[in-house]
Amino acid sequence: MSFFSFELDPALAADPVFELHKHGKMAIAPTVPLASRDDLSLAYTPGVARVCEAIAEDPALYADYTWTANTVAVITDGSAVLGLGNIGPKAAMPVMEGKSILFKQFGGVDSIPICLDTQDTEAIIATVKALAPSFGGINLEDISAPRCFEIERRLDAALDIPVFHDDQHGTAVVTLAALRNAAKLLGRRLGDLRVVISGAGAAGVAITQALIAAGVEGANVIVCDSRGIIHAERGDLTPIKAELAAATNISGRTGGIAEALIGADVLIGVSGGAIAESAVSQMAPDGVIFALANPTPEVPPAIAHKYAAIVATGRSDFPNQINNVLAFPGIFRGALDCGASTITEGMKVAAAEAIAGVVADDLRPTAIVPSPLDPRVAPAVASAVVAAAIRDGVARRARPATSPVSVTL
Repeated sequence: MSFFSFELDPALAADPVFELHKHGKMAIAPTVPLASRDDLSLAYTPGVARVCEAIAEDPALYADYTWTANTVAVITDGSAVLGLGNIGPKAAMPVMEGKSILFKQFGGVDSIPICLDTQDTEAIIATVKALAPSFGGINLEDISAPRCFEIERRLDAALDIPVFHDDQHGTAVVTLAALRNAAKLLGRRLGDLRVVISGAGAAGVAITQALIAAGVEGANVIVCDSRGIIHAERGDLTPIKAELAAATNISGRTGGIAEALIGADVLIGVSGGAIAESAVSQMAPDGVIFALANPTPEVPPAIAHKYAAIVATGRSDFPNQINNVLAFPGIFRGALDCGASTITEGMKVAAAEAIAGVVADDLRPTAIVPSPLDPRVAPAVASAVVAAAIRDGVARRARPATSPVSVTL
């Protein structure tokens, strides 16, 4: 086996991060023996032709006799990668590889990273539709807003397999799980919380939708973008933000983040912009601050703890890490296992409830969500997703006996 080689800066060559990433972080391996002529005859020609003919006669056999029932495409255009921004498809590949190995490690789901050399909405949609027969699900990743909303919506409508933009819904699911447990610790109802969301990109929109679907009153939610509070009288709103304005901030509050936070119980930051301590100090006492920007939270934890009873970040070096790995492996595990044709709002809410439930017996202010390494999470999420898919009428088959739980349709 040979790889392209090049001279690397000695300092980088000695860096353990670069050493770990050398030649990538994943590979494809056969699952059947190829040690004899009989093995070749079964796995390839002539035996494979019989399977092809059977699928041609009955396409329903496709999921049983190919890898598709357990394989997801992880697709990006490199336009919004982590906190790095629009770095393009080649620079995005290490992140997509990382996503793929997380799928495998935590959900037992195989996945292929695909970095598209286009940021044109129509080209991305057409390409993913053309690739879809090779996969059982599509995980869209690191595609910038507002294009990500249309891409996901149209692909979900066009394809009969799950399409999931993790930057939106993975973040929303884990945030909802954390807020459920925070409210429980504080003896509060979701419906009574006054929530401010700083950021109206992919994550901010999805979090707003998830919280309202779970019982937070839209009237009690205020969303802020870089220009301030989103309200119906603003003339600069995109269609997505106009929908937010119609569903939230019913009192019509105006101004910036400082005005939004007056009397708020909850601050959820997904904007990457710093929020002044003077604004945070106007929140109601014993509240909740989720400052999720990485690597620099919108509110430093030391300041957040001065004004909130419960604090979470997106970082692994502080308690209560809001990490998407708690959601997407189990969500896809469940969706694939029951042959879900789509991922419904009910499935997302069920996933959040399952994540919250994992730590229900050991709930405390520094542990409102499980560790990303907790082996209980993905099976719990998968089971809840299957049950919700059945309730929502999108499950098409019983869960395989090899999965963590068994469900009979």
